[in-house]
Amino acid sequence: MPSLLIAGIPPQLVLGTNKFAAMFGTGTALSNFIRNKKVIWKIAFTGIAFSLTGSVLGAKAILLFNQETVAKIIIALLPVTAIVTLIPKKKLKTKASSFTKANLFFHIPLICLIIGFYDGFFGPGTGSFLIFFFYAFLGLHLVNSSAISKVFNLTSNIGAFIAFAIAGKVLYAVGIPIAIANIVGGFLGSHLAIRKGQKLVKIFLIIAFIILFITLAVKYLNLGELL
Repeated sequence: MPSLLIAGIPPQLVLGTNKFAAMFGTGTALSNFIRNKKVIWKIAFTGIAFSLTGSVLGAKAILLFNQETVAKIIIALLPVTAIVTLIPKKKLKTKASSFTKANLFFHIPLICLIIGFYDGFFGPGTGSFLIFFFYAFLGLHLVNSSAISKVFNLTSNIGAFIAFAIAGKVLYAVGIPIAIANIVGGFLGSHLAIRKGQKLVKIFLIIAFIILFITLAVKYLNLGELL
């Protein structure tokens, strides 16, 4: 998205083109996780409706609240999030049977609603936050967390793409090459996560948080003027 904005493409076209490309990369990664049986479908089906609901509410709320305030709150929370990710956890869950009814009918829907709202309201780092929440608060293995996050990401990407496509806000000439790169990246990333497991996902999650922190800080704390 930043590169498309820097190129001078209008924001709505950037969003539509980005959703188009991301849809393919996320779908490729998800298919890889599915083939390797890393998706816990009971969790995925429990959260999809809440994720979509949160996304719709977030999109409506952005019209009422200041986006910059949200960005600054996230900037303050990101270092804490990174530290929590580094804390070792015992007995990580990899099966649906490991979750309680409270997890399935309250905690998971609540997480999906909150992150879905964030995705509709603001957006950056949604996948990383999903992975973090499932890992930190539910003790789900990071590889399984990454797999499940792709289910929710793909759902929201498809819905958003349809809306932007109907409005004619997708640049396919730009989006198709990016989509191809996303497919390659999605395949390689998910393949590495499956092969290398928890440790590699944790490293990339921390890197994603650092990049997100720097990007938001430069954009919303006026650091760009100092640089």
